[in-house]
Amino acid sequence: MPTRRSFIRTSAAAIGGIGIAQSLPGSLLARSRILGANDRVTLALIGARNMGWHNLEDLLKQPNVVCKTLCDVDDGVLAEKVDALTEQGFDPPILEKDFRKVLDDKEIDAVIIGTPDHWHCLPMVEACQAGKHVYVEKPLANSIGEINVMLDTARKYRSIVQIGQQQRSGAHWKSAIEFVRSGKLGIIRQVKYWANFNYGAGNIPVPDSEPPPGVDYDRWLGPAPDRPFNRNRFHGSWRMFRDYGGGLMTDWGVHLIDMGLWAMDVKSGPLSVVSTGGIFAHRDRALEMPDTLTVLYEMDGFNMIWEHNGGVQQGPYDQLFGVKFIGTNGTLVADRDKWRVFPEWGGEDWRMEEIEEQPSDHLSHVNHCENFIRAIRFGDPLNAGIEIGHRAALFAHLGNISHWAGQKLVYDEKSRSIVNSEKGNALITPSYRSPWKFPVV
Repeated sequence: MPTRRSFIRTSAAAIGGIGIAQSLPGSLLARSRILGANDRVTLALIGARNMGWHNLEDLLKQPNVVCKTLCDVDDGVLAEKVDALTEQGFDPPILEKDFRKVLDDKEIDAVIIGTPDHWHCLPMVEACQAGKHVYVEKPLANSIGEINVMLDTARKYRSIVQIGQQQRSGAHWKSAIEFVRSGKLGIIRQVKYWANFNYGAGNIPVPDSEPPPGVDYDRWLGPAPDRPFNRNRFHGSWRMFRDYGGGLMTDWGVHLIDMGLWAMDVKSGPLSVVSTGGIFAHRDRALEMPDTLTVLYEMDGFNMIWEHNGGVQQGPYDQLFGVKFIGTNGTLVADRDKWRVFPEWGGEDWRMEEIEEQPSDHLSHVNHCENFIRAIRFGDPLNAGIEIGHRAALFAHLGNISHWAGQKLVYDEKSRSIVNSEKGNALITPSYRSPWKFPVV
C-alpha cells in the first residue's frame, strides 16, 4: 500500500463546475417575483412538527427572514411551536389549521411544507398557483402521479421550489461527487445503497382510539382513505403505512439514490426496476411497508442496487446507511459523516493511491436553507430544484411499486405509464377521498 497522502479538498471554484446547483430552468426564474437583498422574506410553515420545524429554524437563521403563520392540524403542536418561537425572540405567529387560508395571505412570500408525504401535493400545487415560493420536504410526494403533477405545476408557474434533499448542499457530498466524476475510481459498474434503521420495523400494535384532543383528524387524513384513528398511524410512524408514506424506500431512498443519480449524471428514469422483499422479520408489528427490500435498477452501462433492513442498525463498513461506488480502481463509500476510498489490488500494485478520510462539516441543512433564500432574493440556482426531487422520488416509488405488483417494471417517461404491468400501472396515481380532488394543471 502506498504512503498515505493528504488529499487537497475541493475548492468552491472547482466544485462549481460539476453541476451542483442544478434546477428547473424556469426557477432561474420567476424574475418578476425575486426579492431584493434587503427585502424581508415572510414565511409560513404548513406542518409544524419535526422536519417542517427544523426547516423553519434554519430558514430563520437567514438575515431578514420572518415567520408570519404556523399551520397544523394539531393544537398541541401549534402551542408548543409558538412557545419555541417566542422564547427565541420572534413575534408570536398567526395560527391556522387550514392551509388554504395561509395561501390566501398575500403578505406571505414562501411556504414550508413539512406535512406527512400524502399531504405534500395539494399544498404545493396551490401554493405555486397562489404565487408563493415553496420549500417542500422529501420525498416530493407519496405517488408517481402526484410528483408528475407537481413537476408540471412548478414548470407552468415558474415557481422557486426547493426539495428537502439537503445533501445536495453538503460540502463533503459535493467533493465526493467530484471525486467519483474525476475518473480516479476507474470504470464504475455498480452503485449500491443501504439503509438499516430500527424504526423500519414498525411499532407494537395498539387498538384504534379517539384522536387526541385538539387534533383535526379528518383534515389530517385529507385525500387519504377514511380510516379510524390509531396512534401508530399518526405522528412519526405514519411512514410505515402506504396511504401516507413509502417506508424506508422513500424516506431514505430519495436521499441516497439522489447521490448516485448526481454522481453518475443520470437525467432519466431507469430502464427497468425489479424488487424482492416483504415483511419477513416483524409480522407482529403495526407495519404495511416491507421491513426487508432489495431493488435492482437497470441503468445504461451500470447497475444500481437498493437494500434496506428495518429493525437492525448494522450495515456495510460499520455504517447503518450509505452509498458506495464500485470502480475498477477502487470503491468510494459515503454517508452523512464522511467519505472514504478503498483502493483495489491489481496484482502486484494498488491501482490507486489511498485518500485521507473526508469528514462532513454537518452544515448541509443550513446551507440548503440559505440556498433557498438566496434563490428568492438573488435568483441563485437551486441545489435541489423540482427536477431533482422528481427524479429521486420516481426511482424510489418504482421500487415500492415493483414490490407491490410482484413484477419487473418498465416505466415510460413520455407516456408516464408502466408499459408492461397493468397491476403496477394502476398504482401510479392515488384516488383522492372526497371532497379533496386530485389536482389538474
